[in-house]
Amino acid sequence: MDFRIAYILFLFVVLNACAQTNSPQEPRQYIAYKTSETIKVDGEETETSWEKIEWSNPFIDIQGVKIPKYKTQVKMLWDDTYFYILAKLEEPHVWGHLVKRDTIIFHNNDFEVFIDPDGDSHNYYELEINALNTVWDLFVSKPYRSNNVVLNDWDITDLKSAVKINGTINNPNDIDKGWVLEIAIPWKAYKKGYFHKNVPIDAFWRVNFSRVNWDFQFTDGKYELKKDDKGKLLHEYNWVWSPQGVINMHEPEKWGYVYFSSKEVGEQEDFVIPNDEKIKWKLFEYYRAQKNYFDKNEKWATAIDSLKIEPLKIENKIIEPTLENHSQGWNIIVKSPFSGKQMIIKEDSKYIEK
Repeated sequence: MDFRIAYILFLFVVLNACAQTNSPQEPRQYIAYKTSETIKVDGEETETSWEKIEWSNPFIDIQGVKIPKYKTQVKMLWDDTYFYILAKLEEPHVWGHLVKRDTIIFHNNDFEVFIDPDGDSHNYYELEINALNTVWDLFVSKPYRSNNVVLNDWDITDLKSAVKINGTINNPNDIDKGWVLEIAIPWKAYKKGYFHKNVPIDAFWRVNFSRVNWDFQFTDGKYELKKDDKGKLLHEYNWVWSPQGVINMHEPEKWGYVYFSSKEVGEQEDFVIPNDEKIKWKLFEYYRAQKNYFDKNEKWATAIDSLKIEPLKIENKIIEPTLENHSQGWNIIVKSPFSGKQMIIKEDSKYIEK
């Protein structure tokens, strides 16, 4: 089966078979400090830079409700060439069988990285790696809620990754501690053009991490995904750094904030999510309300009041957008009282600011 069809069918089953809470939750934040130390990507936490920084908050289930049965945490650093990620995954049975690049890696337990550099919810990047250090990297033009294009043949040139197994992989006769994954993603992978200066210095990107974990069974001494009495695969677990509120990683507007500080490891930095970002969250709430309106009425709302959303209030300022319909769809627009920018969300969920 073509990977795109398989992936879309997988998402369709997940999104429709599981409850959607869509509960609003503030995205998590992490400050990635700059390092002048050479980081050897070997799955070891031996460099001084790694030792000096804190682990992230433990992952939570994707809806932000349950505590996972196994702990997962990450650390992040950067230099002028790479974005470094160190992930520690607790796992009593480390296993995997997929060894070919760009196969559907989440059919094994895996670790996943999602990155939207400009925060417009379009043109974002996904990276999945299993305990055998097998990579699946892809470029996604739009979230799956819109008609999108997925480029499976997009590769992260000069990607570095290494796995250290704290135990023995694919051995059902012992208990493991887990595995550590170290990744170095070159900034040039996200360049839009040759002269594009895209290294985020004292700026943030929207980022999230996901861990897919399956219940397993032993068959003839080998690990297999566990099935129910009817032979159907049990649902996987989705554990994430920043909760999505729904069982869907492909809502980039809900991902966390990674702030890339120019300060060296060991110095202290503060980061506060800007008020404009909170306005953006509200615009996406209006977007979802407009989509729900269409589902119920088979037409788009033409007035913002029809969406029945309470206006946003920040620092005693009422943020009230307008709804603009046109021949190709609609825009929801607001002018930020903080930055003066015009903030727009379109019918395909693309965010624009002017």
